[in-house]
Amino acid sequence: MSRDWELPITESELHKLTGELDEAHRESMPGMLASADDLTEEIRSLDAAGDAGEPSGTARGLSRGLDRRRLLFGLGGVGAAMALAACTSDKTVKAAGAPSGSPSGSPSSMYTGDFKVVALAAALENQAVGAYKAALDAAAAGKLGKVPPAVATFAKTAMSQHADHAKAWNAVLTGAGKKAISGVPLSGHQAVVDALGKVKDVTGVAKLALQLEDQATETYMFAAANVKSEGGIKTAATIAPVEAMHAAILHFVLGQYPVPADFFTTDKAVSPDQLTV
Repeated sequence: MSRDWELPITESELHKLTGELDEAHRESMPGMLASADDLTEEIRSLDAAGDAGEPSGTARGLSRGLDRRRLLFGLGGVGAAMALAACTSDKTVKAAGAPSGSPSGSPSSMYTGDFKVVALAAALENQAVGAYKAALDAAAAGKLGKVPPAVATFAKTAMSQHADHAKAWNAVLTGAGKKAISGVPLSGHQAVVDALGKVKDVTGVAKLALQLEDQATETYMFAAANVKSEGGIKTAATIAPVEAMHAAILHFVLGQYPVPADFFTTDKAVSPDQLTV
């Protein structure tokens, strides 16, 4: 790709899309924080019930599977936003991992059950923050060629929003007495770091960022079908549309119209087994 790359849409159009993204994120924040508080209490209750020998949340969760999906796709236009992000796109590096099995933690992990999924979500958000920051640093150092100001503004906005999401997920962990996730404890993270190191232009950065946004969105879809608590579904449902908007804007940056897929999959989702703590 030539370093004389031109933005496929106008900068004013990209600024407008970024403004709409920021507005959607700000409107979602109160609900996201409230849902995160509810999630902390629900996980505590489920853990206490399990310790007392009551029926596990897993059995109850399976019976509520349809309700989960109805809630997920009914809150705040989540279905439409996810559809916008579930588009055909180029793959720049192999996905960090697909979901396999339930979100139960390994015996050596400090995170089990729903906490494993929450920790995974926090790690993915940290990964996105780091990726956007690395891209912005590379741009500032002149390593990406010409970078339109509107692209940099989008990257800064997306990075800030991922940081907010990470704080919300970590608040669930610390509120329940668990250690917050710092850094990116994911077994597939080095592949992302290596890919970032090879990127030489805006197109390469956008493709990699799109992969990360798709992974995050589909991981939240996976989480909504596997976590035990309604608070977890609500938290994922509040955050997922913002991730989907990130992906949709990146499609425009790449000169692709974000045509929705006919159905949703979790092929790009990251498995809780990828968490290394």
